[in-house]
Amino acid sequence: MSERMSVLLNKKPCYDIVFTKGFGGLPEELAALECGARKLCVITDSKVDELYGEEVLRLLEGKCAKAVKYVFPQGEASKTLDTVKDIYRFLIEEGFDRKDMLLALGGGVTGDITGYAAATYLRGIDYVQIPTTLLAQADSSIGGKTGVDFDGYKNMVGAFKMPRLVYMNLAALQTLEDRQYFAGFAEVMKHGLIKDAPFYEWLIENMYEICERDLTVLQEMMVRSCNVKRVVVEKDPTEQGDRALLNFGHTIGHAIEKARGFELYHGECVALGAVAAAYISWKRELLAMEEYYEIRDMFVPFYLPISVDKLDVQEILRLTKSDKKMESGQIKFVLLKKIGKAVIDRTVTDEEIVAAINEINFSEEDAHA
Repeated sequence: MSERMSVLLNKKPCYDIVFTKGFGGLPEELAALECGARKLCVITDSKVDELYGEEVLRLLEGKCAKAVKYVFPQGEASKTLDTVKDIYRFLIEEGFDRKDMLLALGGGVTGDITGYAAATYLRGIDYVQIPTTLLAQADSSIGGKTGVDFDGYKNMVGAFKMPRLVYMNLAALQTLEDRQYFAGFAEVMKHGLIKDAPFYEWLIENMYEICERDLTVLQEMMVRSCNVKRVVVEKDPTEQGDRALLNFGHTIGHAIEKARGFELYHGECVALGAVAAAYISWKRELLAMEEYYEIRDMFVPFYLPISVDKLDVQEILRLTKSDKKMESGQIKFVLLKKIGKAVIDRTVTDEEIVAAINEINFSEEDAHA
């Protein structure tokens, strides 16, 4: 059974998140957005296109003025201004104007690229998020953050552009490769850690069903996870304050992601960054030692890393300082006051960051010890 959640902007309804178990309800949702006279462009990557591209395009036939599809190569390497330029060119050649709409069908890369193209093409056209990965459903499809990487620096070019709709087919999660699925779970766990201790406990209690991808449990998980993000982005839609709490695990995580040339998935790096941030929280006596070790160890049953081989500590430290979350030369670090309560801190020192990186840095010497 479908569920619906409304997201507000300036205390007024902005868009709905629809939680469902197939693509069949998409035409009706688009009809409610008065798409009958619009041209629609489905933007997707090469892998998702093989799975769902033709199915979604068929569903749009006769429901809009024209439906076309743009496919780009799968992977983070495509998340660049060059891909956005190619989308602009395609839209121009297909005669898209300001009344038309883009549909982002895929994971976080697709959603970010499509959203940025929508924010900037003809100074802005409507778009819909149709996230198919756990990472995108739990995090990137909600809240209107769009952007692309620049010279390997993550999301350095972007804009805020709210979607008209977020349509989540939860059954798509059952087709994900294990590694991709569990990488996305890091963002779900993050929501419990920063804002909702009972949800964090629920995740642990339902560990088996989550790992087995039971659809009933997945729906409850996504509704509760998305509600955490909804509350945060409604309060702070353009990240002037509390929205930065959603960056828990991301400062060191993004640095590891770049240092490793994106060989690790984003969610895997968030898990590593979360362990590092929890470590600093423990050392500052915000968390008890037992809480730190529980947080660290609870990533393991969900197949997420809590250490990584041979990190260049000084390189990671340097990369944290080029993160877009720097403010007046200071890193806005997100720490845990307790499970379910995150705080923004601007006083984390280089020494603390180095100690946290060393905590997750696994070397050959460690193996021998």
